[in-house]
Amino acid sequence: MKLLTQEIIEELKKYPLYSQENKRKKHFVCKFFNPYGAGTWLVAEGEEQPGGDWLFFGKVHILETEWGYFTLSELESVKLPDGQPQIERDLYYSGEEEI
Repeated sequence: MKLLTQEIIEELKKYPLYSQENKRKKHFVCKFFNPYGAGTWLVAEGEEQPGGDWLFFGKVHILETEWGYFTLSELESVKLPDGQPQIERDLYYSGEEEI
């Protein structure tokens, strides 16, 4: 599964890093998750980095919930023991999430 589509990239252009810093309620652009275990990443902001990787800021829940930065390459590097990609994008995520 392609984690970052052109549609998501266009949406992220509206929400570069630090654009929602002072907003109490944030808009989330997309949701990534681990269908086989712990891990949910809600992307609030993001920018393409030199070299083509993407740096995201958002709400991350693995063992506990916290705000933080993560990259597309980190998400893509998570593999199952047989080498298959593990992280997926929620195709039906609406962007609505309460903090």
